[in-house]
Amino acid sequence: MPNAHRAFQGLQDDNNGHKSFEMPGAKPHYNPDRPGQVEHIALDLSLDLDAKTCEGTCEIRINPVRDGVDSLMLDAVNQQIESVKVGSAKQDFDYDGERLHIRLKEPTVAGESFTVAIAYRLIQPERGIYFIGPDQHYPDKPVQVWTQGEDEDSRFWFPCFDYPGMLSTSEIKVRVPAQYQVVSNGELVDTQADDDYKVYHWHQTQVHPTYLMAIAVGEFDVIQDQWQDIPITYYVEKGRKDQGQITMGKTPRMVEFLSEKYGYKYAFPKYAQVCAADFIFGGMENTSVTILTDRCLLDERAAIDNRGSEALVVHELAHQWFGDLLVINHWSHAWVKEGMATYSEVMWTDQEYGADEAAYYRLGEARSYLSEDKSRYRRPMVTHVYREAIELYDRHIYEKGACVYHMIRAELGDDLFWKAIHTFVQDNAHQTVETIDLLRAIDKATGRNLRPLFDQYVLRGGHPDYKVAYSWDGDSNLAKITVTQTQAKDGDTSSTSGLFDLKIPIGFGYLGSENASQAEVKPFTVRIHEREQALFFPLEKKPDFISFDVGNHFLKTVELEYPVAELKAQLKHDPDPLSRIEAAIALAKKGNLEAVTALSEALIDEPFWGVRVEVAEQLASVKLDQAVEGLLNGLQDPEARVRRAVVESLGDIKTAESYKALKSIAEQGDPSYYVEAAAIRSLGKVGVADLNGKTKEKKTLKLLESILKERQGWNETVRSGAIAALSQFKSSKAALDLLFQYTEPGTPQALRLAAIRSLGSISKGQSKPNVERILDRLETIASEPFFLTQVSAVAGLSGIETGRAIGILQSLAEHTPDGRVRRRAQEAVQQVQKAIGKDKAVEKLRQELDDLKKSNQELKSRLETLEAKAK
Repeated sequence: MPNAHRAFQGLQDDNNGHKSFEMPGAKPHYNPDRPGQVEHIALDLSLDLDAKTCEGTCEIRINPVRDGVDSLMLDAVNQQIESVKVGSAKQDFDYDGERLHIRLKEPTVAGESFTVAIAYRLIQPERGIYFIGPDQHYPDKPVQVWTQGEDEDSRFWFPCFDYPGMLSTSEIKVRVPAQYQVVSNGELVDTQADDDYKVYHWHQTQVHPTYLMAIAVGEFDVIQDQWQDIPITYYVEKGRKDQGQITMGKTPRMVEFLSEKYGYKYAFPKYAQVCAADFIFGGMENTSVTILTDRCLLDERAAIDNRGSEALVVHELAHQWFGDLLVINHWSHAWVKEGMATYSEVMWTDQEYGADEAAYYRLGEARSYLSEDKSRYRRPMVTHVYREAIELYDRHIYEKGACVYHMIRAELGDDLFWKAIHTFVQDNAHQTVETIDLLRAIDKATGRNLRPLFDQYVLRGGHPDYKVAYSWDGDSNLAKITVTQTQAKDGDTSSTSGLFDLKIPIGFGYLGSENASQAEVKPFTVRIHEREQALFFPLEKKPDFISFDVGNHFLKTVELEYPVAELKAQLKHDPDPLSRIEAAIALAKKGNLEAVTALSEALIDEPFWGVRVEVAEQLASVKLDQAVEGLLNGLQDPEARVRRAVVESLGDIKTAESYKALKSIAEQGDPSYYVEAAAIRSLGKVGVADLNGKTKEKKTLKLLESILKERQGWNETVRSGAIAALSQFKSSKAALDLLFQYTEPGTPQALRLAAIRSLGSISKGQSKPNVERILDRLETIASEPFFLTQVSAVAGLSGIETGRAIGILQSLAEHTPDGRVRRRAQEAVQQVQKAIGKDKAVEKLRQELDDLKKSNQELKSRLETLEAKAK
């Protein structure tokens, strides 16, 4: 799947003040004992799409591992169990709504397989299998049915041993009205007409876990593609064939690329991708049949600067190896598959767009993890202590996982890295794996023991935070580099200190005399393992710049304390784009005119768009008029992603010039949806600001209203920008009334979700009655069953600092069936409680200050009275 701390407390763990990942009720989870090996699962189902029911049989063939097993315990949630048989003999069973306890009439004999057949019904199930269709608010929604098993939701649509460590073959027969198609795992072995119905029979001959069994049903347009002898098929809603081709058309080349990279030819008989309505994830890598959200489908204009859909397609495809061919034995090792699928996005970016793009993509992954580590919690990547397995699906296993794979690659070098990956895949194909299996494959293929790296980054939480200072001693030609690990406490060298022990390459850059843009970097690899180390390098001459962690392969944060001259040279000449970005950040912190001039020049001259994006953001952080002038030049950049960064940055600069520039784009548009939406969003920020003693509030609101009326379009990107702009008008009742209209059911889903999220930010300056109105609306919305609506309601409520918001969040946490919503709601409760506490503390200080002023005034008065009497 791509891209779902202790609640009600302020507990910190010992991770340097980071919140704990474990919430109340978290406990160790283990795979259950096995009565035997499941050899085959066969489902024979009939779907009623109008009534939203499913009925049929689930047959499970089991090969016992020991004699004398007289009962089976299966996972089966909210099902009507009608009968259980072995052969023709009925078996006794107990069922509590969650576990099906079958009492076998004949105890097992080791090695003698038997088949349990369970007849069951589902009536309007809430998880596992989803019936999508039109309703009074959304009459045009397509009729579809799709399943979602990961993590433990297959038990909601068929009885099973629902954990990833059990692999079997499977087959699924599904009876549906004749106009619908059914897509499932493996090969389509038969279709039969049955009056007005059709029965599809799919067979998966390679073993896989229950969570990867899937069906998708709908009336689809079908695009047929091919890679070697493997059929590759894209299923999209009728009328969206062109978008399907734009979005998924690179799949055959991706299959070729990953087959070569992983050293193992694509293992399954076909690869299908189904774009589903109301899908609750970005995508899900069911064996040979990935289900994607239909929100990923791009039109030509979106394809200008949307790489997210391409990344999603390669991520889910990568899982066909890491996740489906190699199956994790337990959820705690999910990083092994999710980290590689995410790293495959980096690898594909390198293949398709070049090394600079791949490095910048990797920086984005690192920042995503760093943000979660800082603001949410810190945890080891491998932990079996949680409440629900879905809680593990966070940025620690996806984005940090990708960074760990990259560090393994940097440590081993390309040749040995791919040799290790080939060994890992070939040795474990069609089996289950854990983290230790990856370490063993690396050892087997390369002789290298990477336990130290895994111990530091995988099996404990955190990363190093470096502060790096540089000075030059011209008399003795010595460069002095001081490196401090600021995440560790001074003087603490214990195993729990949080210190990292790494070999980091430090490079000294020299500009060539003939072609000054070509710099030579001389690296020295140094062991950094203490809290503070002073390192001395005898050099022939003074370097022009310093590059800490040449290539930026380690996951870390860095604060550079270099002189301006060296930072300017680094920004201009370091061959590594990530090092140039570090220089831009350090220069902006200097905040002087020399820094602004260097950044403004870089915004024009820098060859790589990713660095120009970062330079634009840094320019906006410098509060000098010249920074605005430099930034405005970026509006002409040919790369949409740079223009987007510029208009986002202009939103932080509240001047008449920035308003004028943003208004022009908001009115006239931009070739990119994203640039246009960002300009509109930023216009809201500037439109409410005091510009030379007046605001443009009325004008801006009028423009936003017209945009909302007129600019429907792809995924509601542009109008969502207008919604975000409206939320800036925190004291405006007119803006709130307008926002409210778009929270009504019937509003296009993407736009409605944006409006729901924005209710929290607009509440900040509203009157008490209006805040109550907002809470009334969010309370109603929070009771809706759709996952994305609940997530948006949590986001809205987390920005409202009242006891009532806490009550609504707690109620949602108690009633939602979704573990991710529950956790988000409980974390939001903490956030609101903390904010209320802060407000109370500030109020108390204010009161104490007022009292002090009052008593000072009284003392002064008494003193003056005494002085008057004394005269």
